[in-house]
Amino acid sequence: MRLNWITSFALLCLLILAGCGKDKDQRDAEVDKFVDDLLRRMTLEEKIGQTVLYTSGYDVITGPTVDPNYKEYLKKGMVGGIFNAVGADYTRSLQKIAVEETRLGIPLIFGYDVIHGQRTIFPIPLAESCSWDLEAMERSARIAASEATAEGINWIYAPMVDISRDPRWGRVAEGAGEDVYLGSLIAAARVKGFQGDNLSAVNTVVACVKHYAAYGATMAGRDYNTVDMSLNELWNTYLPPFKAALDAGCGTIMTSFNDLNGIPATGNKYLLKDILRDKWNFNGFVVTDYTSINEMIPHGYANDEKHSAEIAMNAGVDMDMQGGVYMNHLKTLIEEGKVSEKDVTEAARAILKIKYKLGLFEDPYRYCDANREKTDILTPANKEAARDMARKSMVLLKNDKQTLPLKENKRVALIGPLVKDKYEILGCWSAMGNRDTIPVSVYDGLVEAIGKDKISYAKGCDIQSEDTKGFAEAVRVASASDVVVMVMGEFHNMSGENNSRTNLSLPGVQVDLLKAIKKTGKPVVLVLMNGRPLTINWEKDNLDAILEAWFPGTMGGAAIADVLTGKYNPSGKLTMTFPQNVGQIPLFYNHKNTGRPYDPNVPQFAYGSRYWDVSNEPLYPFGYGLSYTTFTYSDLTLSSKEITKENPLKVSVKLTNSGEYDGEEVVQLYTRDLVGSVTRPVKELKGFKKVFLKAGESKVIDFTLSVNDLRFYNSQLEYVYEPGDFHLFVGGSSDTKLKTEFTLK
Repeated sequence: MRLNWITSFALLCLLILAGCGKDKDQRDAEVDKFVDDLLRRMTLEEKIGQTVLYTSGYDVITGPTVDPNYKEYLKKGMVGGIFNAVGADYTRSLQKIAVEETRLGIPLIFGYDVIHGQRTIFPIPLAESCSWDLEAMERSARIAASEATAEGINWIYAPMVDISRDPRWGRVAEGAGEDVYLGSLIAAARVKGFQGDNLSAVNTVVACVKHYAAYGATMAGRDYNTVDMSLNELWNTYLPPFKAALDAGCGTIMTSFNDLNGIPATGNKYLLKDILRDKWNFNGFVVTDYTSINEMIPHGYANDEKHSAEIAMNAGVDMDMQGGVYMNHLKTLIEEGKVSEKDVTEAARAILKIKYKLGLFEDPYRYCDANREKTDILTPANKEAARDMARKSMVLLKNDKQTLPLKENKRVALIGPLVKDKYEILGCWSAMGNRDTIPVSVYDGLVEAIGKDKISYAKGCDIQSEDTKGFAEAVRVASASDVVVMVMGEFHNMSGENNSRTNLSLPGVQVDLLKAIKKTGKPVVLVLMNGRPLTINWEKDNLDAILEAWFPGTMGGAAIADVLTGKYNPSGKLTMTFPQNVGQIPLFYNHKNTGRPYDPNVPQFAYGSRYWDVSNEPLYPFGYGLSYTTFTYSDLTLSSKEITKENPLKVSVKLTNSGEYDGEEVVQLYTRDLVGSVTRPVKELKGFKKVFLKAGESKVIDFTLSVNDLRFYNSQLEYVYEPGDFHLFVGGSSDTKLKTEFTLK
């Protein structure tokens, strides 16, 4: 009887797929009919089973529990999805249990944390955001999806779209930085890259936008910590990237670990029902983060696991990741009248619809093709895309006296703990990336670029050790060179989940080594590998050049060599502010003014909002990044001094490459709303264009600004624009001074 049901599944799937040319409403109706028919055949226990997600124990475990009995649950139809199961043959073996050994043969969905690549590892997402290249970011997500599906994965826990202004928080490495506008565009681009135009294609996955919501604002930058903020701040800053991801078609969403204004996100009806379902009309499914339903108990919000299951289901959580509380308690809660069977049915419906859209009912093994593991992973094209993405992600922070690019026929000393590294270079959340043999180190990249005979090497020190025994050899090597390239930074696991830091300087004795090398009098270039903004005041004041390479991934060393030698002219711009010290945090460009804004031209004892021991300014502002050439802005003009609903504003600026190298510039447009019904930021990014110009070339860059670009949520949480005066800025970073004015009528 079960085999007949599977056969009918396949026939119905083929009939529906044959109607793919029909309009969306008709296709949706057919999907609903299919799922409705299946739900009528399912027992309550089988519906509950769809809401249960377990890790296979195959790969990285990011929580306190692993249940070794997941295969037994699977055989009983008590599990709807498996995560951390990788490999075409392995996922096929698990799918075979679900399809061939359970009553209805409902296929599993397989999830995995593919944050910046599966086997070909791209730069960390924070780095990618610094490229300001949406097309390249979409391409990297597409390649990640292609490689993941070749290894049996069809559900990716990305993109992470949490806005964050606190670099102490390790998970800034996974996101797009501090800006709402840019972060929203990147969220949409990554979703499109993962999901493509057809979820049932064998090289696309369903995305899972995370972490909903406001996780990036955890107190003190400490992971899993609490969040307390106004609803106005929530709607203006932290929710827009989630909305952008869902508008791009993101099929699933993950709750965050934090509580929000006293209510854990996993049990938060306001987030999950009022906003997500009722206001945004989200029809995918909601999954928790790892055991976050259970964690409502230590939050002090639930009495026990049964109570936490009740809260989560009633709040709108469809799938329980790893906690086991839905499996263990939902049936009893329904019998007791504390949970509605209808809600469980709707949760199962949402999950089954995603499985259907992935094509799993047509062919449960479509993502279990061992041949694709041999042909679609770590291809030359994938590696070249990773190399290109890494180049575009790097930010040149300093370059005095044109120290870079490296001059031909000069002897280069390569010094530092990360020169020959192949392990840390992948960064956190490196999925199935090989950390031993495949990554290209900086040493290998420069040997390939300029030849081994021009390079000398000394490690000097480890990343975090206090041992200085290697200093003498490093000084000797530096002294015999023409220029010194120091490659330094963090361990990969100093950033990412559960890796918060209160000291953001280079760890260990790395700064001491820099000081020792500086005394040789040789030009010193610092290449940084790290997952967050660092406090590098001494380095900024004393070194000749600084290249922020982040954790650049599999092809990172080759990409760094491309930049250092001038094969590629750096074009990255910061998407997170670099503070002078930790005491300034949180520090971000689009802050609000105070009633007593500090003016440095006023005597020091004036009562302005400032610090005694450091200026208010960042070390490096949002949007900042140098090039080997120089760009000059002029002739900022507006089509009118007024903007209305019917008449958008045309903005033009002349950009000139006034240097000696061809290069790219990210032209950035900001506005300031001078007076609002709620106070407004001093600047807000409203547009950008990445422009390539040959040396000496000029071009007029045009933007269109509409009243919709000037909307915000007021005190009543209405999305409005308000008449009044505005400043408009255009330039190469958020601290640009090129300004004009207009009025919104």
